[in-house]
Amino acid sequence: MKLSPSLSQKPPMTSVYSANQVLKNETNVARSQGIAMYELMQSAGAAIFTQLLNSWPNTQHILILCGKGNNGGDGFVVAKLAHQAKIKVSVLLTCDASQLKGDALLAYQAMISTGVSPIIEDMTNKNTDNLVVISKFTGEVIVDALFGIGFTGQLTPQLQELVSSINHQQSKVISIDVPSGLCATTGQVHGGNIEIQAIIADVTLTFIVYKQGLLTGQAANFVGKLFLAPLAMNNAFTKQVKTNNYYAQYILPLNQPKRLPTSHKGDSGLLLAVGSCATMPGAIRLASESALRCGAGLVAVSCHKNNQTLIMNGRPELMLAPSTSVLLEKSAQLYRARTYLIGPGLGQSEEAQQLFELMCKTSLTKNKTAVLDADALILLSKTKEQCNHWVLTPHPKEAAALLHCDVVSIEKDRFSAVRAIAKQYGGICLLKGAGTLISDGEHVVINNSGNAGMASGGMGDVLSGVISALVMQSGNIFYATCLAAYIHGAAADIIVNKNGQRGLLASDLFIPLQQLLNGKVINS
Repeated sequence: MKLSPSLSQKPPMTSVYSANQVLKNETNVARSQGIAMYELMQSAGAAIFTQLLNSWPNTQHILILCGKGNNGGDGFVVAKLAHQAKIKVSVLLTCDASQLKGDALLAYQAMISTGVSPIIEDMTNKNTDNLVVISKFTGEVIVDALFGIGFTGQLTPQLQELVSSINHQQSKVISIDVPSGLCATTGQVHGGNIEIQAIIADVTLTFIVYKQGLLTGQAANFVGKLFLAPLAMNNAFTKQVKTNNYYAQYILPLNQPKRLPTSHKGDSGLLLAVGSCATMPGAIRLASESALRCGAGLVAVSCHKNNQTLIMNGRPELMLAPSTSVLLEKSAQLYRARTYLIGPGLGQSEEAQQLFELMCKTSLTKNKTAVLDADALILLSKTKEQCNHWVLTPHPKEAAALLHCDVVSIEKDRFSAVRAIAKQYGGICLLKGAGTLISDGEHVVINNSGNAGMASGGMGDVLSGVISALVMQSGNIFYATCLAAYIHGAAADIIVNKNGQRGLLASDLFIPLQQLLNGKVINS
């Protein structure tokens, strides 16, 4: 019999790049298109000015903070255009004008020629008056043109004071290419106090191509609304410069293949979900029910015997599997299941260890797809197991356990971490967090859905169930995992748009998950 169509479509993906890739190649790509770098600076400044007016059309007074590099040059172009448009402009230059060079100097001279006079501050002098300039600013918009994508490391104490004063202003902030202080490659900022380490922008307009660090990790605290200005170079750049990093930009409603009219529950297969120690009954229930809502034909749950009634309560569609490794090994469900899910609420007991070993051994020997989450990841970190048909779903702390490092090291470079886990353990790794990353060890896809309201118990369990269900219905576990990450976040976005972030529950996602997967347009 012909099976139902597979959920294995490649998502719409946009190439993203490291800062070094852009810095290294933008001149050559511009030259290939007959674009001079000064002309490119003019285009960048014009794009920022246009975006500023689109975002805040009633702007009467802007303050532009300019550094000595080309990012500052973009700011000079904005100042000139604003002045010509009869908008009041204040420019704070954080270096002496004699330090300006190349295109930035040309843009500075062009700005001066229009009648704009900057306030020049020596940022090496602790007694500067720049904080007074900012604190007295009462205009609508501050333009951040301090540092571009070449910035790495940590701001000086003087610049930290400057950044702090900006972040405490009531004015709106637009950052040019990247919020100053943020690494455009990793999304990292140095130090624990976000108010002094990088500009917190309301809008960031990045140029030519997306920079990967703007889309994941700590960047979510600083970027605000992110826009891309192609500057007539995007197509040429993506053709000439190759990357293995992508931004998945799904569009609603989803257009997934329809099931055949003759489909039956066996076509989607049986999921065997293993978890829930005596003190954590909810995790495997959330995972199992989300799998049902996302199209799993059958779900059998192996949990602690004391939790079986709780697991079944209100959800009679779930089946029970044996609760111990000895009994489970002899069960038909272990061998009939198309996909395994192991870990939610499993615990670290001796019995948990035995269940983990049984599931991993059977997954490897019987070629079963397995999704490993939560406690299963901690147990995995103590082994040298590797498998090319499983999905690992760590949050940063679990990722640190898998790579035998600390969470700081994971967050320092999430792209390297997710690749390293996939290479070391095989299969697919999904690294949770703002801008969730999915990798097969070579390619990395950044998810584009989700919100801070998802920082509540059980969200990861629901995600593991979604992944399990979609993997079971797919011919490509990588694309299935990308889709699962998206609809998980999109379901949360739908609820949050209606009710707000605080109080979002993992179980709230069940119905919108089902609707999203079926291509329904949901009015939030």
